Amino acid sequence: MTPTRPRDLVLPALITAVIVHLLVRVSYGSLPSFPVAAGLPLAVLGVAEAIGGSALRARIRRRPGTRPVQPLVAARAVLVAQASALAGAIMAGAWAGLLGYVAPRSADIAAAGGDTAAATVGLAGALALVAGALWLQHCCRTPDDPSDPDETEPRPQS
Repeated sequence: MTPTRPRDLVLPALITAVIVHLLVRVSYGSLPSFPVAAGLPLAVLGVAEAIGGSALRARIRRRPGTRPVQPLVAARAVLVAQASALAGAIMAGAWAGLLGYVAPRSADIAAAGGDTAAATVGLAGALALVAGALWLQHCCRTPDDPSDPDETEPRPQS
C-alpha cells in the first residue's frame, strides 16, 4: 500500500473546485444560504484523526505503558486515513469553488458576505481533515519503514 502524498490530493481538489464554481455561478440565486458551522464537522474529524494517530503511533513504536497494535488495526487506520484525505481534498475543492465565487461579490450581495464566512470555515475544516488524515497515515508507519523520516538510525537486520 503506497502512502497518499499531498500532491496526490491536488488534482481531485482542483477538479471539484472548478465544477462547484461553475455550478454555483449558474445557480447561486436559487441556493439557500450556507450555515457558517457547516465545515466544523470536518475539522472535528481531522482533530480526532490526529489525536488517534498520535495514540496509535505510541502503540506501534511500543512505548512503555502501551499495548502492541494488531497489524489489521493499523491497516484499517491507514485505509481510513487515505479515504479521509481524499474526502477532505474533495470538500476543500468544493468550499474553495464556492469561496471563489462569493468572495468577490460579498460587497455587492448581502448573502454572499455570510456565504463567504461559511466557505472560509468550510475550507479550513476540510484542510484540517486532510492534515489529520495525513498525520494518521504517517503515524501508522512501522519503526523500520525506510520511508519514515523520523527513523534516523537503521535497525539491525536479523
